[in-house]
Amino acid sequence: MHRLLFVLLAAAGPPVLGLPGPELREAATPCLAPPQWEGRFFEYIYLYQSMVMFQIDQKTKDCSKIALTEAWDPFDIPDNSTFEDQYFIGGPGDNVEVQEWSDRKPARQHETWVGVYTLKDCYPVQETYTRNSSVTTSTRFFNLQLGISDPSVFTPPSTCQTARPKRMPESDC
Repeated sequence: MHRLLFVLLAAAGPPVLGLPGPELREAATPCLAPPQWEGRFFEYIYLYQSMVMFQIDQKTKDCSKIALTEAWDPFDIPDNSTFEDQYFIGGPGDNVEVQEWSDRKPARQHETWVGVYTLKDCYPVQETYTRNSSVTTSTRFFNLQLGISDPSVFTPPSTCQTARPKRMPESDC
C-alpha cells in the first residue's frame, strides 16, 4: 500500500507536493524590495546612519541609547538566494501571491534564512533566521506603506537626550 501511494505522488508531480515545477524554479529571479517603507514603530528607533538604537518605554518614556553592532538589513532577497516556492496567501477573491526564498544550497539540508515576499511589489511578508538549534528569530511585516510618510518617526523623544547607555530589560517595557 505504501509503495503504491508513493508511485501515485511521484506520478502526479510537484503540484501535489506543493513544490514549484522546474520551469518556474529556473525562471524565477529575486525581486528588489522597496528601498524605503514604514510599519509600526512603537518601542525602538534604529538609526543606522548613526549606528545607534533608542529603546523607549512607552509608559514612562524612559530611554536607552545603544550602539548598533550590525549593519542595516534591507529585508530584501540576497542575490545568492534559492527560490523555494510561489503560492497564494488567503483564499478565493481575497489573496496575495507570494514567493518564498531561502539561503538553502544543494547538498545542505537546512537553511538559516527563509523570506516570503509579495510577487507584485516585493514587499517583505515574513523573514525567519535560525542562528542555532535554540535561537530562531521570525519577523512578520504588516501595514507597510511605500516610502516614509512621516520622517519624524525617526526623531527620538526629548527624554532620550538623557538616555541611559544600556538596554532596559524587556520586562520593564
